[in-house]
Amino acid sequence: MIGFDLGADAARRALAPAGLDMDDHEALERYATAVWCHLIEPGDSVAGRVIAARGPVASLRAVIVGDELPELTTKEAAEGRKRWLPRLSAGAVADSLATAAARGVRLVTRADPEWPTQLDDLGAHAPLCLWVRGDVSALTRLQTSVAIVGARAASGYGDLVARELAAELAGSGIAVISGGAYGIDGSAHRAALLAGGLTVALLAGGADRAYPAGHTQLIDDVARQGVVASEVACGSAPTKWRFLQRNRLIAALSAATVVVEAGWRSGSLNTAGHAATLSRPLGAVPGQITSATSAGTHRLIREYGAQCITSADDVRELLGLTDGADAATTAGGAYTGDATRVKDAMSTRVWRDAGEIARRAGMAADAVAGLLGVLGLEGAVESGVEGWRLARTGG
Repeated sequence: MIGFDLGADAARRALAPAGLDMDDHEALERYATAVWCHLIEPGDSVAGRVIAARGPVASLRAVIVGDELPELTTKEAAEGRKRWLPRLSAGAVADSLATAAARGVRLVTRADPEWPTQLDDLGAHAPLCLWVRGDVSALTRLQTSVAIVGARAASGYGDLVARELAAELAGSGIAVISGGAYGIDGSAHRAALLAGGLTVALLAGGADRAYPAGHTQLIDDVARQGVVASEVACGSAPTKWRFLQRNRLIAALSAATVVVEAGWRSGSLNTAGHAATLSRPLGAVPGQITSATSAGTHRLIREYGAQCITSADDVRELLGLTDGADAATTAGGAYTGDATRVKDAMSTRVWRDAGEIARRAGMAADAVAGLLGVLGLEGAVESGVEGWRLARTGG
């Protein structure tokens, strides 16, 4: 038997930095979940089966004391203990919980009302919890959402398409989910933020620090306006395996997945594969037939039945929000009409702040702010220290 204190007092001490008001049962369940996060790698279905059968506390206690695990074969149980027990460290768990509290990261488990139940579709491969920085309540507002993913080394074309799709979708209330990486991911997050919409970044490492480091400001911005989340504990480093497993969360959390650009062996195809396995709608953006960065999206369309995506209306259709015949007169038409009202309230010569533009257009200020972001991405308007005006070469 391994000496490890799995009592209520130990749990409360470790969880104290979070300042949560919990009874002994709640504290033990949350603490045991955090311990399991340190023992297993993402997607460990062997651990998932034991925890699903017994709960985090009883399963952890059984592993520690050496009880039989009838949910597993003898070989699975033996190999599982060899993987898990060397990582058992009360100090490491306490450190990650303290880091989470210091960085404003909250541990969200299945017992919490904010838990996004669509993740449970992953079955034994589902995450035990999420470590979340930002608006935790937003996790319950992702039923209408789209994952926009693609190549890190995106072309100018891919970057433009990702920005336009994300801006218009986020501006119309559809959450944009991605992985916080360079290229298509970053373009999608930035455009959603500029449009005033909800965006979620799922990281392969701990939610307490940005990866890549060059996206520190972007990840902080996402946390302020949306959600940054990870299934691994704070302080955890991203690894190749964790990136691949993170992709299954992107696919499961989203109502649909759209791949904007991808090479023949791009990691984005892994996300698409998870979406297909989960029977989530899958779309892909076509590119030039000579472009290596579109070889993967063409493959998805040709071999895997991905829907061809050429506009935000195509994505709405993928989500079941409109049929193709009505797309131009429903959400897309509403966007076009409101954008016209905003531009009518602007000038190519006079700078006006968003409040003044909203007053002139007869629209709500928050709606105008979102549309200005979208129009800015399209190049129809430009912003400066004095406010906004119509672009002199367009609009």
